[in-house]
Amino acid sequence: MRKGILLAGGSGTRLHPMTLASSKQLLPVYDKPMVYYPLTVLILAGIRDIMVISTPADLPQFKRLLGDGERLGVKFTYAEQPSPDGIAQAFVIGRDWIAGEGCALVLGDNLIFGDHLAAALQNAAAREDGATVFAYQVRDPERYGVVSFGHNGRALEIVEKPSAPKSNWAVTGLYFYDAQVTELAAAIKPSHRGELEITDLNKLYLERESLQVEKLGRGCAWLDAGTPDSLLQAASFVQTIQSRQGMLVGCPEEVAFRMGFIDAAMLEMEAAKLGKTELGRVLHDLATGNHG
Repeated sequence: MRKGILLAGGSGTRLHPMTLASSKQLLPVYDKPMVYYPLTVLILAGIRDIMVISTPADLPQFKRLLGDGERLGVKFTYAEQPSPDGIAQAFVIGRDWIAGEGCALVLGDNLIFGDHLAAALQNAAAREDGATVFAYQVRDPERYGVVSFGHNGRALEIVEKPSAPKSNWAVTGLYFYDAQVTELAAAIKPSHRGELEITDLNKLYLERESLQVEKLGRGCAWLDAGTPDSLLQAASFVQTIQSRQGMLVGCPEEVAFRMGFIDAAMLEMEAAKLGKTELGRVLHDLATGNHG
């Protein structure tokens, strides 16, 4: 799998008035724009061909921030989602671009970080048949798509925002699909909300017994920075990890370098652009071999 969609649409109403002036996914999460965190996940999965989908009003801002992707060793394509008609609509919008290949999708307000994450992502990307989603234990599963499991550990059912959840395992905003995804997405009917629900797409794979659910355990963190509280929590998490452990969270330049997408000279150029910031210093040290 070499293609991935970064969905950064919506109006961000839960973050008003902040999002009256800026796209939610461009708000800062500690020292980086929110969109850097899901972007880094796609790069960590080994994906180099990425479509960024956003609203007509916000898309120029993403183009200005991300450019064509050459500086990260990737290629960005941009597409509009005129109205928020569901996550699965991304595969309808990107159908011609996907061109019959497998494709990942990550939501622009999701932060996923943890031990062994790279291996899990790359295994999911390498799977040629079926779909892979990631589940995470939460206290308030009624807010999410919830997956329940049988005694053998296989997924039995996925329910969107259930009033009586059968488990506390929420499906995160990261999905990997095979080449059937555009055909299946096109067959989905709008829900009562008028949206093409990603849960309905996952159910189609589940009915075919081709949905794999990977549980993110204690060594991983999943944060959905879609409310003022969760935005602050995400920023605090990033600040804590970076200041206490000295490692970067959600830095696409670092991950592109570690994945071999860019070389040390290119990383040094990116570090120079960041000037005397702490992030620039860390990237400079990494480029010159002075950082672990």
